[in-house]
Amino acid sequence: MNLRGLLAPVLAALAFLGGCGATTTDARPISSLPAQVSRTWELIQRGGPFPYSRDGVVFENRERLLPAQRRGYYHEYTVPTPGRSDRGARRLVTGERAAELYYTPDHYRSFVVVDVTR
Repeated sequence: MNLRGLLAPVLAALAFLGGCGATTTDARPISSLPAQVSRTWELIQRGGPFPYSRDGVVFENRERLLPAQRRGYYHEYTVPTPGRSDRGARRLVTGERAAELYYTPDHYRSFVVVDVTR
């Protein structure tokens, strides 16, 4: 086995530890997620109005599943869940960079990178 083959698992582990384990190459198309994700993304792009008072608050990344950034870098928004009268568990989290978007269907237990171009 060559050096590159030996280092591949180490590099993969470092990439995982550096963030949520997902990269833009394995991002999910926004069209493959629930329709409410696209509607929430449209509201974010327009700057609202948002249906929940907590939409737009700072997401602190306490779970450390997203790449480490300074406080205030991430913001969270509710993705409505049909049939729920409360906010439910689904959220979109945005970063400062344009189109840096993460979706969590389970209230921050897991995240997927969202590709807003597809």
